[in-house]
Order: sequence, then structure tokens, then C-alpha cells
Amino acid sequence: MRITRRSVLGMGGGIVATLSLPAMARAQETIDIAMAGRRDGSRVWFDPIGLRIEPGQAVRWTNRDAGNSHTATCYHPDLSDRPLRIPQDAQVWNSGYLLPDDTFSVTLTVPGVYDYYCIPHEMAGMVGRIIVGQPQEGWMETASSTLPEAALQGFPSVEEIMTKGVVRRG
Repeated sequence: MRITRRSVLGMGGGIVATLSLPAMARAQETIDIAMAGRRDGSRVWFDPIGLRIEPGQAVRWTNRDAGNSHTATCYHPDLSDRPLRIPQDAQVWNSGYLLPDDTFSVTLTVPGVYDYYCIPHEMAGMVGRIIVGQPQEGWMETASSTLPEAALQGFPSVEEIMTKGVVRRG
């Protein structure tokens, strides 16, 4: 059997394709975020509240709170004149009100930091943060006077998400 340059390159391509399978599978994996709350409604949250994913990965919110409806809504001026807290070129999303066991999914493709909230529970600090790939150049965590203090206190730091990958509610 004669080994040619073409057969060696072909084997190398097969090896590269095989090694890239876990990364491709991860990009297709959907990450779940629960919308939850105490039975008496005194506290509500997303879990996890912070996570890091790859560009092209899908995120699915599921309302696991039997006593409340919730939304997963990105911070964007097109939505109730909210401040821009997602990458400039990113897709804007709003799940609408999800009843218990309802789900909503979005695929995030633009690298950067995405902050989102629950419309009826933002004042209670029901917020979350997703980092797609790496934070965009010049990203700084700055206070926004237009957000409720509970919301500002609810976001995990970019550094914590980059270090842990997933930040569960405290």
C-alpha cells in the first residue's frame, strides 16, 4: 500500500473533524435557565443568573414558578425605552409572559454581554446576565440610573461568569 500526500491530508482532516465534534456539539446544546420563585411569591429569580456560552448556542427559559408568570426580556431601547445592555448588533428579544411550564428560546450569535430581566419582577431584582464568547471590547460594568437598585445589585460580575462559566443564584 502506497501512502500518498493526499491520503495523509485526508486522514489529518478526519482527525481535525473528529476533534472538533465536542465543540460543535456544545454549540448545538441548548442551555436551560429556570424562572422560579417562592410559593408565597415573596422572592423570584432566574437560575442560573449568569452563564457563559459560545456564539450560536441557544438558551431556553422555562417558567418553573407555579404561582407567577414571568418574561425573559433583553435590555434594549426598542423595548419599553430600556437602556442598551446587549451588543449593538445583537438580536432583540422578549419572551412575552410565560405561564408555568411555558418555555422561550433564543439563539445568541453576537459575542458580548447580554443583560436581561423579567418585566413584572425587575424591581424585585429578577435579572440575569449571559456572556457569549468574550465580552466586547470596552465593556465596562457601569451603573445605570434608569435601572432599579435591586436589578443593578442582581447581576453577577463579568469576571465571576468568565471564571465560573455558570453562576447560580446566591
